[in-house]
Amino acid sequence: MSVAAEPPSFELLPGAADSPVLLHVPHAAREIPPAVRSGIVLDDTALERELDHITDAHTDRIAEAAARLAGVTPWRFVNRLSRLVVDPERFPDEREEMTAVGMGAVYTRTTHREVLRPAEHDPRPLIERYFRPYARAMTEAVAGRLAATGRAVILDVHSYPTAALPYELHGSGPRPPVCLGTDAVHTPPKLVRAARKAFGEIGGTGLDSPFSGTYVPLDFYGTDARVTALMVEIRRDTYMSEPGGPAGPGLDRLEEMVAAVVDGVSG
Repeated sequence: MSVAAEPPSFELLPGAADSPVLLHVPHAAREIPPAVRSGIVLDDTALERELDHITDAHTDRIAEAAARLAGVTPWRFVNRLSRLVVDPERFPDEREEMTAVGMGAVYTRTTHREVLRPAEHDPRPLIERYFRPYARAMTEAVAGRLAATGRAVILDVHSYPTAALPYELHGSGPRPPVCLGTDAVHTPPKLVRAARKAFGEIGGTGLDSPFSGTYVPLDFYGTDARVTALMVEIRRDTYMSEPGGPAGPGLDRLEEMVAAVVDGVSG
């Protein structure tokens, strides 16, 4: 676990002016500011173990290398804080189904459904300090791609464990090497085809199992078809030691595959 004084919450890393693609990396970090750490009831050993399970380890490296390898450099929006601070991809209200297991925008339970924060914890300060600025900045990043290129393509880069964890609401379905999360409005068939072609040699892709949907800022969600999006969930045994170990030889191949997805949707 790394506890920092107050690192930047997120970072927008510019790509080519004519690229519509935004690689979104929301869950790769482990950093927790001290003031946030004090509200978590786990001891340091248990918190370290929880970070191993909940962090999408090395996905920032995958996105960074993919951006370097792509023919047209995509933009990157990277969360620099752990999702145990806030999860920027959750709804901050009753629309979020993961609230049922204590994992809404501010988690109160762990991946194993143990107590993370006290029941009386007030999520509002964390929502205001971290969630809303992140959402605004991501909205502005997408708006920037729309203004520059007339469209925006969000590729949401995640990973997931080989075996289902207790918090998963839909963990009983297939767990392919790459799960592609889609949205009825924002994921056109062309985007899925590009991803399936790029990941064709990894052993198979699946749709919306065990995780479904994809991230689109609420200002555009359901209303602006110029914003397209795909969630890329990479099964962790394809590139790393689980639950929170080092990357392995599969990482290079995945970096090239994500770059191929970027190339397939940039033109």
